[in-house]
Amino acid sequence: MSDILFSHSYYYKLDPKQWKNKTPFPPLGTLYAAALMRKNGYNVDLFDTNLLDSPFAIAPILSTLKPKYLVIYDDGFNYLTKMCLTNMRDACFSMIGLGKKNGCMVIVCSSDATDHYEKYLKKGADYIIQGEGELTLLELINALDANGDTEHIPGIVSYENAVAKVHPKRAVLQNLDELPMPAWDLADIKRYRKIWQQSGQEFTLNMATTRGCPYKCNWCAKPIYGNRYNSHSPEYIAKHLAFLSQKYGVNRFWMCDDIFGLKPNWVKEFNSALEERDLKIRYYIQSRVDLLLKEDTIDALAKSGLEEVWVGAESASQKILDAMDKGTKVAQIYEATRLLKEKNIRVALFLQFGYPGENPEDIAKTIAMVKDLQPDNIGVSVSYPLPGTKFYENVKNDLKLKVNWKDSDDLEMMFNGSFQSPFYKKLQRFVHKEYRKSQGVFNLKQVLQHPGQMSMRKAKSILKLGYYIPGAYMDAVDLKKLRDER
Repeated sequence: MSDILFSHSYYYKLDPKQWKNKTPFPPLGTLYAAALMRKNGYNVDLFDTNLLDSPFAIAPILSTLKPKYLVIYDDGFNYLTKMCLTNMRDACFSMIGLGKKNGCMVIVCSSDATDHYEKYLKKGADYIIQGEGELTLLELINALDANGDTEHIPGIVSYENAVAKVHPKRAVLQNLDELPMPAWDLADIKRYRKIWQQSGQEFTLNMATTRGCPYKCNWCAKPIYGNRYNSHSPEYIAKHLAFLSQKYGVNRFWMCDDIFGLKPNWVKEFNSALEERDLKIRYYIQSRVDLLLKEDTIDALAKSGLEEVWVGAESASQKILDAMDKGTKVAQIYEATRLLKEKNIRVALFLQFGYPGENPEDIAKTIAMVKDLQPDNIGVSVSYPLPGTKFYENVKNDLKLKVNWKDSDDLEMMFNGSFQSPFYKKLQRFVHKEYRKSQGVFNLKQVLQHPGQMSMRKAKSILKLGYYIPGAYMDAVDLKKLRDER
């Protein structure tokens, strides 16, 4: 069988904000595709770009291995790849060129290539795989190896007579347990662990229990797994976790599903599967407040080892949540946070500013919510239009010279919002300072009331008030100037 060199086009070092965190994850989606091809008899290798800083590092690998196929297969479970960052696009273009220079057939599967296939074909890619890629890749390479006839393969785009031909979409895979476990042996786990040691956090691996999301938030792009929801069985996931625990000594996991545990009774069955294996893990997830408030959901999550939930709160303005088609209520954010904290589960809030129609009063409500709820962490961004979303269609006429961020900390406003980019970039910093300031004040009050509860964490938080109080004040002054300039 032919040799396949797998790679992908996300480089943590080209995304300074993410590299600073020192918490990289192996390319899970790429490892799934490699495992399927290997199961079907192909010789596979991986050039993992995550921890590198230049696409040109692949050149000597291509020269040495001389693979027939270079498959640039992005990790669709990593939300950073769905952001279609131009730093990563440019890196992919360079890799395509190097692949062609070394005589490879180049196949690309990514969110950005799905949305902008012509850009990738013009750079020399032979085939673009749109959407979920494993079965399409297998069928495509089988056909290329057999007779080269790809006419009837769904899910691909290629040039035919200098014109891009888009084939019909492929039906999504429903029984996810048909897939072999990812080819973890291709990733340099020791190297990932070494980077995590610099973060001061326990080494953590990524796991996907589902594909897709059935909710219809109108700013959320779903170019790979779509607006559906299919799950692995709890037994498959428990077996997978047991393998990673035994093989690599890892017992903490990032469940990178768009929405974890939506299927009725899945979490309870998952907990039972863990108990049957006497497997003790800790994990963190993304979820929705309305889902968390369903009967016994939080109890079942806590019993199975949940440590932290990242909640897509977005805004404390019901007007904005409704405009986003979020389908949640502000009151649910408050209630879910309260119940999670009662179970000693950490709560982190995703916040989004700049959505069309947002005004200073809406922004103030969101900041007030952060102070009220005292979450354990926050992630702040601005509204970012991506192809395939209702939001994108509403603002696409505003998109001119720049339509993608260069990295995840770009925060550029690319449409005509209530304010300009400098305001939102300053707002992002201000909200973080207000958040840290409110944490310090909260901890100071606790310690004054109960001196015996002092800890190193609380002491640091209180001491940092000397930075955050004046810093937040100066940012507030700057924000007022920027708002008035509008």
